[in-house]
Amino acid sequence: MDNTVEVEIITCRSGARLPRYMSDQAAGMDLYACLEKPVLLEPGQRDLIPTGIAIALPAGYEAQIRPRSGLALKSGITLVNSPGTIDADYRGEIKIIMINHGQEEFTVRDGERIAQMIIAPVSRCRWKTVKNLDASRRGAGGFGHTGVN
Repeated sequence: MDNTVEVEIITCRSGARLPRYMSDQAAGMDLYACLEKPVLLEPGQRDLIPTGIAIALPAGYEAQIRPRSGLALKSGITLVNSPGTIDADYRGEIKIIMINHGQEEFTVRDGERIAQMIIAPVSRCRWKTVKNLDASRRGAGGFGHTGVN
């Protein structure tokens, strides 16, 4: 089964690296920092990190930007807006809002893998106003309603 979608891409900063899948079955492509100088993130600090790329998604698709699990586990580094969404009509540079939830400072360096990007189809919603919703077993239960185990 081929789920490949063609996406146009440009580099808008010198030295930008194209996103790439790191394994044959990877869902997300790694995104790379494109920096003139390293960026220091103190614990609790966030910053906007450029990737040096811009894309043109086909109508009906989005790009989801997600944290890298290794950075999160090893250093407490994640993304503030996660998952972030890049809409099909956005043409600006992709920039990543990184935050340091760790206890040590973290330096983001040029060419470092900082996030993952997943290309996904988008469904649009058409609201249908009704007087009542159909019943379900769960009902209005939420926030731990189904238990711990």
